[in-house]
This record gives sequence, C-alpha cells and structure tokens, in this order.
Amino acid sequence: MPRKIIFPVAAVGLVLALCLLAMLVYDGGRSDTVAQGVKIANVDVGGLDAEQARQRVSAQLLKPLAKPLTIPVRGREFHLSGREARIRTDVGAIVDDAIEQGREGGIFARTWRGITGGERNITIKPKIEYSAAAVDRLVARVQRELNRPAVDAKVKFEPANVAIRSSKMGRRVVAKRFRANVQAELVSPIGDRTVKVPVRRVKPKITSDKLADRYPVVVTINRGAFSLTLYKRLKQVRSYPIAVGQAGLETPAGLYSIANKAINPAWTVPNSSWAGSLAGQVIPGGTPQNPLKSRWLGVYDGVGVHGTADRGSIGTNASHGCIRMLVEDVEALYDDVPVGAPIYIG
Repeated sequence: MPRKIIFPVAAVGLVLALCLLAMLVYDGGRSDTVAQGVKIANVDVGGLDAEQARQRVSAQLLKPLAKPLTIPVRGREFHLSGREARIRTDVGAIVDDAIEQGREGGIFARTWRGITGGERNITIKPKIEYSAAAVDRLVARVQRELNRPAVDAKVKFEPANVAIRSSKMGRRVVAKRFRANVQAELVSPIGDRTVKVPVRRVKPKITSDKLADRYPVVVTINRGAFSLTLYKRLKQVRSYPIAVGQAGLETPAGLYSIANKAINPAWTVPNSSWAGSLAGQVIPGGTPQNPLKSRWLGVYDGVGVHGTADRGSIGTNASHGCIRMLVEDVEALYDDVPVGAPIYIG
C-alpha cells in the first residue's frame, strides 16, 4: 500500500482507538453514577453517585414513610407509626438497580447521553415492606370503634300500650377497601399520611313500616283498667270498656292470638262447680240462655272475648275468665279482628 494512503489510515485508526479508549475511561468513571432522568419513586437521583443517591433516597423517601398514619374516626384519631408498621426497604439495592437500569443501551449510547445531557426517563418503583399484622390490627381497632349493627324495629306489648322500638341504620367499615387504602398510604412518600375510613350503611331487616305490615291488627287487654284497645298498623284506633275474670277465675295474662271466631256461638258449659246444673251442657247460640250473646273471639283454653247482657258487670272483675264486652261493642270489634291477630292480656 502506498505510504500516502497508509499514514492517513493509520491516523484515523489511532483517532478511533483513542476515542474508544476515551469512551471506556469516561464510561468506567461513571459506572457508579445514576443516569440523568432516573427517579426512585418521586426522588430524582439522576447524576448522583451511589452514596449521594442513597443519602437522598433515605432523606426524601424513607423519612416521609416513617411519619405515622392518621385515621380520623368520629372525633378521635387512630395512628399507625412507621415503627409499629415496621416499614423497611433496601436502599442500597434500590440504588444499584437504578444505576443498572440507567446504564442499559451499550457504551456508545451511554457516552452519547452523557455528552449531550440525554435522559433515560426511568422511574424505579422501590419494594417497600411493612407488617401486614400491624395493618390488620389497625383495621380491627377501627372496626370495633365504628361498626354498629342495624337495629330492627320491634313491638313491645304492654297493658296500656303497644310500644314500638324504632329501627336504626347500622354501619360497617368496608374493611377490604380500608385495608388497601392504609397499605397504599404506608408506602407513599407524597401523601399527607391521612386515611379516611370507607363506611357502608347497613339497613335493618325490619323497618318501622315493615313492622306495621306484620301487625295489621293487634288487641290489648288492660285488666287493671278494664279496657280493651284495638290497634291497626300499630296505631291506636279505639278502646272499649270490658269486664274480666273474678278472683280465683282470673283472665290469664300473656300474649296470645285469636284462635277462632263465631257469630251466635253455642256455649259448651264447663264442668265446674260454678256452672251448677248447666255443667256439661251445650247452650245453642242466639238463645236468651246463652251468655256469650252474638259474637265470640276465642283466645285460649276456653277463654275468649264475647258480649254480655249484664251491662252492669262491665268495669268489674265479674267473669269466669273470659273478657266481656257490651254487645254492640263486640259486634263492632268482631269485623275488625281476624283470626290469628295477636291479643296481649296484661
């Protein structure tokens, strides 16, 4: 090869070799440096060496994560400290990963980026660990504070009243979502470390309206006041004067239901000493001798509500256990009270 050609080629080769050597030296000198444009979470570590990057990550990532979480709950606060949550991460490994990812692409690409100021635009998501048991304990504490069962409406029968316990809405912490919110806030360096508690309202199975549907008709007997009261949908409609059982033959107390009904009922006379010569006989309905008169609402074991011709006995303890009413009153009551309706005797 002519000398005129050899010298230029050799010069070019030398230049290339020197350039390659320079790149190797330059790239080797940056092997411990994070490429521009690399972030660890929200922390910009581009251009920093490993030690600088570790210090910045510790200050800007781990320090915020050490702050306690605050959970406001109905005028008070629950807290979960970083120590209790045992938040931890391997900063050295994260920085090493940032350096490694920033150096991807080969020596020529790395050198070009370094010379021109090019950026990698990489965000490293650090692996931050915490105690799942601590999170579970926090969720459980908040649940104990906030969870309330719904209260069903309920009827309480009283001699002078039908008392109604109104239904109440309950509430329940949406535990799965709350736990996820706590976990997300624990590992986020940019949040305000406050977690709201998601709560779902719990409807009662039996509302006041449903309760009224269950009790379209109720009858109460107040033996002391000699009064029978009719309720429709748990609202008082009217009261009637009555007579109840005499001493030794008291009208039985308790909650019963109307077992049967009859117009002009026959009267089967009990085999009792008070029945005298009528004991065991059946007195046809509609006859003057039949004391049940025109209507019968059976309650329990031969005890029932019926009319009486002895108007003066109303307001006294006069019967043999039954509930006596004026004939016109029991006839009015009869059509309003179906078989199966509750009757409370107090």
